Amino acid sequence: DSACVMSRAIHCFPERLGIEMLCWTLMPDHAHLLIDIRSNQLSTVMRRLKSSSALKLNRSIGRQGRFWDVGFHDHGLRKEEDIKGIARYIVGNPLRGGLVKHVGDYPFWNAKWL
Repeated sequence: DSACVMSRAIHCFPERLGIEMLCWTLMPDHAHLLIDIRSNQLSTVMRRLKSSSALKLNRSIGRQGRFWDVGFHDHGLRKEEDIKGIARYIVGNPLRGGLVKHVGDYPFWNAKWL
């Protein structure tokens, strides 16, 4: 299943690039990520994540070519923003999207605070 492949890619990715994945949720047609990029450029992080995951996802479904749309949407956090509140919002997306009745019923998310 593609969501399982992407979940594994997200889990393994931070170690290879020296970032910290704080929180993530996979939705049917997109992903929400909360990343501490440290000294990396966000565009580099996203390009490498999309490239490595596209290879794995395409291999898992027997296809080639572009998997992700070009670009991404980002929001840089300010020091005064509540990072755990933002993580709760990200984790709650499947609930708000009507995919589950309880956040714990959705398998494709994680947060470092668990």
